[in-house]
Amino acid sequence: MIVLGLETSCDETAAALVDGERRILAHRLLSQHDAHRPYGGVVPEIAARAHLDHLDRLVGETLDEAGVTLADLDAVAATGGPGLIGGVIVGVMTAKALALAGGRPFVAVNHLEAHALTARLSDDVAFPFLLLLVSGGHCQLLAVRGVGAYRRLGTTIDDAAGECFDKVAKMMGLGHPGGPALERAAEGGDPDRFALPRPMRGRPGCDVSFSGLKTAARQVLDRLPPGPLSVRDRADLAAGVQAAVADVLEDRTGRAMTLMAADGGTGDSPTLVVAGGVAANRTLRARLGGLCAARGWTFVAPPLALCTDNAAMVAWAGLERLRLGLTDALDFRPRPRWPLDPDAPKRPGAGVKA
Repeated sequence: MIVLGLETSCDETAAALVDGERRILAHRLLSQHDAHRPYGGVVPEIAARAHLDHLDRLVGETLDEAGVTLADLDAVAATGGPGLIGGVIVGVMTAKALALAGGRPFVAVNHLEAHALTARLSDDVAFPFLLLLVSGGHCQLLAVRGVGAYRRLGTTIDDAAGECFDKVAKMMGLGHPGGPALERAAEGGDPDRFALPRPMRGRPGCDVSFSGLKTAARQVLDRLPPGPLSVRDRADLAAGVQAAVADVLEDRTGRAMTLMAADGGTGDSPTLVVAGGVAANRTLRARLGGLCAARGWTFVAPPLALCTDNAAMVAWAGLERLRLGLTDALDFRPRPRWPLDPDAPKRPGAGVKA
């Protein structure tokens, strides 16, 4: 099997070919960071236009690199949501056109499921496993039983961890993208210098909250002397925010591990997978690795290049769905929202205890 995947849900334009042996045959990715940097965040209209301008070229380069034609494909997959709807439309319409032209099936991939299944591409992780999906727009803990089979154990009641990193980085003048900039600034910083909250830590359930942490960081900045931040102030605040996020996610993940084990849903080899853009954060990876070691769980984090948005994960998710006969008609409608667990309570945490 060979599947072409397209990713256009936010500010990364990407195309990739993946086969059934878990090999990435070719991958092209265009980052839009320079286009959005002057605005301090992603501008949806700019992102959509960039996808429109570059996606066709990236597809052609990907096929050429692998020596593959449309006739060689088993399917064409694209992120169908959730995401910035203008960009999602570009990817979906391009994939539909390629599928129609090549007489191949079209697969609409949930962007969150693509992140969820990345560990099966990189590490051949078996079902079931516990997933911490953590990115700029999402922060969820999910019991993953199979393709399309997810139970949400916890989610954010306000902001995602990646959004917290990005907004604090913007407050501090660290530039865009904020998460990696904040991680770099935190190197050598004292995480204990500033008193920052750990929202939701120690409470029942597995939900998270980061809006209060953003507010606390703003208050710290307001108390510092006016003018540009000193190197020490910048490093200490960045380290403090990073440590607070790691503390919260370690606590919430530990509760989800307890809950999943109590339900008998861990299988023979309890495994925690962390995925999404924030999964690239080294402090978080180290903290979760230590948590798993202490509990006798296996910890899996995909390679850094597969944590942030990419098309290889979309192609792989499309291949997994294709194997199960889960293809989509050409009248599929792109979705700005697409929950992995449609049966989860609308109010975060309802009915979940740990």
